[in-house]
Amino acid sequence: MLLEPSEAAQALNVDEKSVLRWIKKDHLPAESLQGDYRINPVDLLEWATERGIKVNPALYKMPEADSCPLPNLSQALKAGGIHCGFPGTDKETVLRNAVAILDLPAEIDPDFILQVLLAREAMGTTAVGDGIAIPHVRNPILVQLPVPKIALCFLSEPVDFGALDGKPVQILFTIISPTIRMHLHLLSKLAYCLRDQRLRDILGRQCNAEGIMAAVLEIENDIGKSAS
Repeated sequence: MLLEPSEAAQALNVDEKSVLRWIKKDHLPAESLQGDYRINPVDLLEWATERGIKVNPALYKMPEADSCPLPNLSQALKAGGIHCGFPGTDKETVLRNAVAILDLPAEIDPDFILQVLLAREAMGTTAVGDGIAIPHVRNPILVQLPVPKIALCFLSEPVDFGALDGKPVQILFTIISPTIRMHLHLLSKLAYCLRDQRLRDILGRQCNAEGIMAAVLEIENDIGKSAS
């Protein structure tokens, strides 16, 4: 699913001229197809998150053949785990270790997953500021899993990911999912929660798995109340 500039503008609550200006002057990733721009929704969400721009979550409620219920962020985080004192002193080592803890099916080559993550980083950082990165590829990592996973890793040492704010990365969120629909759903929920000061505050302290899960559950509960 690629977006037209008008659809991206609606998702960002701006006019289409702003989107075109951002493509030309502010590094909003876009492909030119016969003179018309098309935007990958994963790129859009990442770019907006880096700049603190709110994205309408309705954009990511995409139809799909599967009718599986969409998981909560807390469910995916519980499946992937919260890992303290995560090893690695450079980007490649950290990403290699992150792939290793995802518990991928035997038929998936972890070196291939590492390569596509590194290739994505070469195109532009997945750091979103304040010492946080969300490693992923432009086409989501789709793995046949019973449930999607988000692995949250607190690095033992800060690592330079080339973030726009210049801060080294200390926290990684790595997502794997069985469908694009689930991936975009979780990515949008994660971006929403990362704008909430309650989660930002707890992430800024020492690695506290219980406190992080409590904060995510509280934010999700508030989202549910506002939606009802």
